[in-house]
Amino acid sequence: MAVITKYVVVRNGVEIDKEFPIKKDAEAYDKMLDAAENLAVYIKDAGLEIDLDGRTIDAISIFLANNGPEVTRILKGLKPVAPPAHTPEKEKKNDAPAVTAKKKTPAAKAKPKGK
Repeated sequence: MAVITKYVVVRNGVEIDKEFPIKKDAEAYDKMLDAAENLAVYIKDAGLEIDLDGRTIDAISIFLANNGPEVTRILKGLKPVAPPAHTPEKEKKNDAPAVTAKKKTPAAKAKPKGK
């Protein structure tokens, strides 16, 4: 029998439908969602004279958070090194930036007899 540990990110009591085999990856994803949440609040509070719905702001925030190093280079006046990372559709639909973090919880799954 094998025991496999999977890490998931839980935000506001809801599991994000991504599993990570490595805790460090789950923590990095959680940190990205925190950054996206902060960006969304910043954009919503900016008083822009354009009409953006919440889903659009969330999608832009997640995109910017996923591409943080390149965005930082651009803001410093440097050219980006890599093309922007594509955000999967599941992450775009997720309202994660509007919720708070509860951090990761390990979930163990066991396979039936495998020897």
